[in-house]
Amino acid sequence: MKRIGTAVTAATAALLLAQAPAATAAGTTGWTAPSCTRVTGDGSVTFTTDEGRTLAPTTGTLHTTGYTHGLVALDTPNVLLATHNTQLLRSADAGCTWTPLATLGTGTTRLTAAPAGRAYAWQVNGGYLARIDGTTVTRLTAPTANITGLGTDRAHPGHLRLADHAGQLYDSTDGGATWSRTGTPAFPAGSSVYSVAFDPADVRHAVAGAMVRGGAVTTDGGTTWTAAKGLAAKGDKANLFSSAVSPADPSVVYGLGIDLDEAAPGSSSEGRHLYRSADGGRTFVKVVDDSAATKLTNGTLLAPSPVDADVLHFVFGTYFQNYGTDLFRLDARTGQVTRTHNAYDGISAIAFNPARPQVMYLGADEVRVD
Repeated sequence: MKRIGTAVTAATAALLLAQAPAATAAGTTGWTAPSCTRVTGDGSVTFTTDEGRTLAPTTGTLHTTGYTHGLVALDTPNVLLATHNTQLLRSADAGCTWTPLATLGTGTTRLTAAPAGRAYAWQVNGGYLARIDGTTVTRLTAPTANITGLGTDRAHPGHLRLADHAGQLYDSTDGGATWSRTGTPAFPAGSSVYSVAFDPADVRHAVAGAMVRGGAVTTDGGTTWTAAKGLAAKGDKANLFSSAVSPADPSVVYGLGIDLDEAAPGSSSEGRHLYRSADGGRTFVKVVDDSAATKLTNGTLLAPSPVDADVLHFVFGTYFQNYGTDLFRLDARTGQVTRTHNAYDGISAIAFNPARPQVMYLGADEVRVD
């Protein structure tokens, strides 16, 4: 049975929420902070108001192996969606109550929010794709069997882009019903692409990461790509596993990768770093090294703050020896990394309350049943 940290008390939550101003970003109208101190659901989603020092307890606990890879807040007031294994979950009260909505495809299924209360569910490195409108789930035909990223257009609910394993982009203007190839692949033929991250404010801006070839960025929807610099200290050989464009400032991009020149066995960090770009993904600098204090893996979750481009949250979790999960916070202004800890086997997704961004929703994992 999953162990849970100290509950967030009503008084503490109210004090924390009262001290922070509401955000002014699009999609916040009507949103409120969660009014509960206990989350009703299966235990796969909780929330914190103090960056992980305390977590809201849940009525249910995770009893079987499972992962919560998808978690998004919609522009419909107080509505969130989550994916836990094959289940799509929905909350209509700012994350206090979670109920099953539908069964999705197998594999790692992520979610991308879209305007007008819409979201898309897509399978990482697979072909499953679905559109979610309110409580209606519509299965779509993806233009590729290997999806590596999906982005949506804030200004046009039906407009979205999708990337495949070669870094080729596809465009749809009818909510994913039909697709057209757009631009050119991010890397030469034969390259192995790990992921493509889209700018939440501009779907034309995307950052692709690949094996050995590092990163590439486009700002014109894939018509042209520019090779990223700075991922390798001595040359250009690097693995860029994932990246995330800051919702607070699109010129800031965070990345997770390995400098292959530093990857020799026995090196202090084995070449693994968190990177930060201040020019939209064209040039990166190393900001955090893999170490005993700041543990990085090839799949480390990156969650930039929606209101502060200098703040990145990232995660390390493992069931081994009942370690639990570290939730890290990087302040890029000072280089300081702080840590909170909880007993979950992992956190695979993070979302932020649109009106109260200090409320972080956490998607929990159960790897080994106690």
